[in-house]
Amino acid sequence: MKITEQIEAIVRRSEIRSLVFGLVGMALALTVYHRAFSESSTLTQDDIDAAVGHTLSTTVIPSPGVRAYETIIPSVVRIEGFRTDPKTKEETRFGVGTGVVIVNDGTILTNLHVVQGAERIKITFADGHESPGVFQGARPEHDLAVVRARVVPDDLFAATMTSTAKLKPGDHVYAVGFPFGIGPSVSAGIVSGLKREFRSPDGGNSLSNLIQFDAAANPGNSGGPLVTAEGEVVGIVTAILNPNEDDRTFVGIGFAVPIENAASAVGLSPF
Repeated sequence: MKITEQIEAIVRRSEIRSLVFGLVGMALALTVYHRAFSESSTLTQDDIDAAVGHTLSTTVIPSPGVRAYETIIPSVVRIEGFRTDPKTKEETRFGVGTGVVIVNDGTILTNLHVVQGAERIKITFADGHESPGVFQGARPEHDLAVVRARVVPDDLFAATMTSTAKLKPGDHVYAVGFPFGIGPSVSAGIVSGLKREFRSPDGGNSLSNLIQFDAAANPGNSGGPLVTAEGEVVGIVTAILNPNEDDRTFVGIGFAVPIENAASAVGLSPF
């Protein structure tokens, strides 16, 4: 990532705190100024408290979910896979998933099952720009794939990744993607557990060392980012567990591949 982009990411994460402190400081400054030029009034603690309270009560502070969404969304893409129907000989779309840009040259991480078997891949960026996608490689043991866009927007922004070393059960996380093709959508939850294992209902896929979370995720979320309140990626959403094997909807148990494993799929250190 370029130095300027890293600076921008840091600024975006701190802008809310700066806003609050700045507004409070402004309120205090105006109050002091008013009192200093008043003929008979003396500034009191009650005046200061009232000024601060008024400033905070009239300032809309975005929720953590809003901050997370606005930080990550420029790096989230919609991925569609197409192949030829052997009977009709017509091209059909067989799946929709999500991906996250990890290098601003158009390198994208997603799940292998999102693009596996695709004869053509279409990528749609956050600004609506569309590009053909080229399959670059896979890590089947982690259900991960790397896709690269042939054409990228000029202002493409790569996601910021962060270590899961300090991630704990109870930490707030957000899943961003295209559930059932709808989106982009964001859902909120917490980390339910770490180092989980998952086996697909057909027994064909077994994954380990997963992050368990309860932010809503459904088919279409696969390959999308699991992020912190700062919008930093800690995992790639890969699976959901439902006791009813015929039901693919979310019942509160989702799994994500830790970003350390995901980044290694393209030979990158996320930190």
